Amino acid sequence: MTVRRPTFWLIVCATMSVAIAWSAAAAPRHAQPRLEARIADLKIKTAALASAALPALDRLSPEQRRAAPPAIWRVPGAIASFKDCADCPRMAVIPAGEFTMGSPASEQGAETQHRVTIAAPFAVSAFEITFDEWDACVRDRGCAGYRPGDQGWGRGRRPVIDISWENANAYAKWLSAKTGKHYRLLSEAEWEYAARAGTTTTYAAGDALSPSRANYDGSTDGSGPSDMNRQKTVAVGSFRPNAFGLHDMFGNVAEWVEDCWHDDYSASAPHDGSAWVDGNCEGRVMRGGSWEDSESELRSAARLGEFKDKSSWADGVRVARDL
Repeated sequence: MTVRRPTFWLIVCATMSVAIAWSAAAAPRHAQPRLEARIADLKIKTAALASAALPALDRLSPEQRRAAPPAIWRVPGAIASFKDCADCPRMAVIPAGEFTMGSPASEQGAETQHRVTIAAPFAVSAFEITFDEWDACVRDRGCAGYRPGDQGWGRGRRPVIDISWENANAYAKWLSAKTGKHYRLLSEAEWEYAARAGTTTTYAAGDALSPSRANYDGSTDGSGPSDMNRQKTVAVGSFRPNAFGLHDMFGNVAEWVEDCWHDDYSASAPHDGSAWVDGNCEGRVMRGGSWEDSESELRSAARLGEFKDKSSWADGVRVARDL
């Protein structure tokens, strides 16, 4: 295996600035009941859709069900995205559904296909967590005060790098404390479901990938830097989102998920979208590949493993939030 001296007008301006800042900070709290009401409505309608769809799926044999197309229980007109606070990441609402996780033997040998049902909607950060968002955590005395470097590439809207699994969980814990909502890492199944966004192809964009769609090493000989092999991160959102409104699920930085590392899926792997956390959990799973990986590591089903306390310039984080 391989985070002065004020004049009258200055006083007036300062007072106005405080009022504006207070209003901006208070706005999310005022909006929270409306947000929660829309989420509650989404969950009720989703449950009805799932209840209507599952009997037909349950009648299929295991082989038929694995071969069945993904089922996406999307509620028309439902809330699509939100932010819980000014410094919080924008969250995309992911509809509930069912899909076949893993890859066929012709694509890869260590990602055994199995059917997974995600019965309730959940939210995922639309972008990889940025340096701006991480630095807000540090300013607020969260994230254990850890301020990773940027390799000279720039901070701001670039994805935060040099993040371990432990760092990633510290960020989610800070968000939870700040908002009163349960932020966490995605499970491996949730990640793949969100990345595929209803597709069954090698990548969400099809069976082939190009550097115009993601930031990875697209060169055949490792040469660079160039558009084929940029050799560093790029600002989040530099490429089109998938059908669930998620950017950079492939490439840029590899993203930690909650699961413990297993060499392959077995009968013990959860089928309900939860994280697989039995066994030796010193190793954890990363998904999506990074700017330094080849296209094989960017497949929807591709899996990477790393020790939970290790990090590199290619490792970042994306978070989920329970609804």
